Amino acid sequence: MNIKSQCILLCFLISLAFKISFGQTKSTVRERILLKDGWKFFRYENATDTLIYDVRPEVNEDIDKREADARPVEGDKATAKQMVLKSWILPTGNDFLKDLAKHHKRPKGNPGENFPFVQHDFDDQKWESISIPHDWAIRKDFYKGWDAPIGGGMGRLPVHGVGWYRNKLEITNRDNNKSIYLDIDGAMSYAMVWINGKLAGGWPYGYTSFRINLTPYLKYGGENQIAIRIDNPPASSRWYPGAGIYRNVWLTKTSLTQVGHWGTHITAREISEKTAKVHLDVNVKNESDKSQKVKLITSCYHLDQNGKYGHKADFSFEPIEKNIPAEKDFVFQSAVLVNNPKLWGPAPEQIPNRYIAITKVYVGTELVDEYTTKFGIRSLKFDASKGLFVNGKSVVMKGVNQHHDLGSLGTAFNVSAAKRQLDMLLEVGCNAIRMAHNPPATELLELTDSLGFLVIDEIYDNWKLRKTPLDFHLIFDDWYEQDLRAFIRRDRNHPSIIMWSYGNEVGEQYTDQEGAILSSKLNDIVKEEDSTRPTTVSMNYAKAHMPFAKVADIISLNYQGEGIRNAPAYSHLKGITAPPSFPTFRQYHPDKMIVSSENAAAVSSRGEYYFPVFKENSAPVANGQGGNDEIAQVSSYELYTVPFGSSADKVFTTMDANPFVAGGFVWTGWDYLGEPTPYYQSKSSYFGIIDLAGFKKDRFYLYQSYWRSDFPMAHILPHWNWENSLNDTVPVHVFTSGDEGELFLNGKSLGTRKKHAGEYRLRWDDVRYQPGDLHVITYKNGKKWAENKVSTSREAYAIKMSADKNAIKRNTDDLIFVTVEVVDKNGLTVPTAKHELVFSIDGGAEIVATDNGDANDLTSFSSLKRNAFNGKALVIIKGLKNYEGNAKIWVKSEGLLKGEIELNVN
Repeated sequence: MNIKSQCILLCFLISLAFKISFGQTKSTVRERILLKDGWKFFRYENATDTLIYDVRPEVNEDIDKREADARPVEGDKATAKQMVLKSWILPTGNDFLKDLAKHHKRPKGNPGENFPFVQHDFDDQKWESISIPHDWAIRKDFYKGWDAPIGGGMGRLPVHGVGWYRNKLEITNRDNNKSIYLDIDGAMSYAMVWINGKLAGGWPYGYTSFRINLTPYLKYGGENQIAIRIDNPPASSRWYPGAGIYRNVWLTKTSLTQVGHWGTHITAREISEKTAKVHLDVNVKNESDKSQKVKLITSCYHLDQNGKYGHKADFSFEPIEKNIPAEKDFVFQSAVLVNNPKLWGPAPEQIPNRYIAITKVYVGTELVDEYTTKFGIRSLKFDASKGLFVNGKSVVMKGVNQHHDLGSLGTAFNVSAAKRQLDMLLEVGCNAIRMAHNPPATELLELTDSLGFLVIDEIYDNWKLRKTPLDFHLIFDDWYEQDLRAFIRRDRNHPSIIMWSYGNEVGEQYTDQEGAILSSKLNDIVKEEDSTRPTTVSMNYAKAHMPFAKVADIISLNYQGEGIRNAPAYSHLKGITAPPSFPTFRQYHPDKMIVSSENAAAVSSRGEYYFPVFKENSAPVANGQGGNDEIAQVSSYELYTVPFGSSADKVFTTMDANPFVAGGFVWTGWDYLGEPTPYYQSKSSYFGIIDLAGFKKDRFYLYQSYWRSDFPMAHILPHWNWENSLNDTVPVHVFTSGDEGELFLNGKSLGTRKKHAGEYRLRWDDVRYQPGDLHVITYKNGKKWAENKVSTSREAYAIKMSADKNAIKRNTDDLIFVTVEVVDKNGLTVPTAKHELVFSIDGGAEIVATDNGDANDLTSFSSLKRNAFNGKALVIIKGLKNYEGNAKIWVKSEGLLKGEIELNVN
């Protein structure tokens, strides 16, 4: 052996001795492996199997014909006439049932063991090869017409049916004497898992993250076959639910003595800029067959803006020792006083500082587990008169509601796409998000933590009473406690979460004392899991004097604050009616903070403008009143709403008149798939401040003018291309954070307008159209503030492309979003352009999806041909695996100069 070889061997032995002495060998510490690739997928087209979770009632209702705020009702019952697998699935949730007497015992037998898809030797080579996260419906064709199997409410895509996923797991002999779990972050829905032909468990609610213990079913020293069945019913949602395993899947390997699933809880009390008392609870499980002497050591490090941390701990908890009996668990509790804590606070006024706790579990002197927990130190105060205080500073919630889909990417979670959404919300001035109406991806909460958003985390859209025939009410009685506890344990360490919402517009609002009793039961569960945050339930019907409103800590009102169908323009409509109700709720509940958890529900289509324009500040959309039934579009003058809604202007008026309200959440921040009110033959909503493709509607600037009052801005609408309207009246509105403005047409002043009390826009409603330039100069407190110009474009000439970044990471889910615009010879966007665009790509990337933000465009998101919508379209690019170099994207259209852009794949 030469000297070099001797040195290498010596270094290896020293390293091995070091690892053994400190318990850091790979065979003893936790492994968390992302199961992204290698999956095979199959969905039944015309047939199915009999491996059902439970029977369901027949559907005899068109959910698209139901009013969005209609009263929930009792669900139909169904009787099982065949074997169902519910009894084998229920034990998966036992860890989340407090009462041991209610734990479910697994029956004898192994349902499905002879079914081919769960067998190791089944040939799945003809199945589709996919990566997870996966949405099986999003790249398919849209259904059209009223008789579609999936209508507009659920997004007109084939989300329904049964899908199977198969993959092989390599389990080595070194994994023996370990606990091995499958962690599924989200599967839509009724997931059931087989491993080596054995039914291991499952979870029916499609939004809950859950864990399956694979250990009893594994074969060591070779391949193990996993098979997952997903069963997604039609008529089960009021929005696009997605389909399949749409969030990450992990293989987790631990010692038999380990930190339990979501087993840490870190809270802070007595917080100031000088000190904070940080409390730590750690649940440690001993799954071995003998008692273990366990020692726990936890150190905490400050995270920088990139989520990195140094070698020296900022603070540590005192080590704790405890004997844990065989097959038992124990909650270790500790506290430490932290000097000069770096506080987490909402952007932009405060800094979202975060820490990471590294918990090490020793049995004797051997390190057997290491578990990390990210958290923040911050104080919250909820004042009935003055609203929310974070770290002693008043914060008005400028919030939006967000559904969980990512537009043309569907529900398959992607960090790049989610970050793009949040960045644009920051730009408009948003500082808070309500997760409507279900737990989000954990990665989304990582983003809200790091970017400094406030979050209302929500779990249920209904309880026992149904909104759609096959929604969660079917499994509520069996699963509400498990879902609720799992939801909170998973999310409770995220500092961005400031309150828990355990219901949205539930039917139990209507059932007086009975509904209040059920609400109290759910409220108690939340408090048992986390007493540091307040609870809430959003109410669109329950009135201030009703028992339902007394239960939760925070009063959350959907649309009631500014009034429902109460303005003159809404007087002819049927449905829930309510006067502006903030004062009444304050009178009945003087000790509770009030939040406008859903407001506005205004609708518009980017770049569409119809005349005449409504003279007041809010009106329900109708054909000829802001709506065009022929092309299923809504005017972008941003005055029109759904029947139960209000315009932004009306909402602002009410919020300003009731300063005790802690803030509001717009319905919605972004357009989302499904619920295309008022045009249910479309595919996506019209509610967003930002359209489905990520292009700003005019309403974006209206909210920016209100939320960012110190930011100099002005925005003119409409566009100025009205070639067939010479000398016709074209109303001009300006959204500005200033308080007055002067409008010029081709250099000639059209007069000055000022904002008066209760006004949030400047209106010149009598402008006669002449082509050329519209220019506005705005003022604030008498001083020049901001200006904006729109010009009549010439005829379409070329295609312009711009990307949100120049390089893309290969072998990742990193995405680039490329905006495509139809422009004239001067580079001005042609705001009425509807040209057909043809997309192509060459090199180290692929086109993932195309879109244009048009809710009524039923072109598949996978299509490489798409019309521009009012001058714009979007193409989403992803790097190919194992490719380094450049990628070039072309967009062509007949009669136009082609557009091209080159991107780096690195």
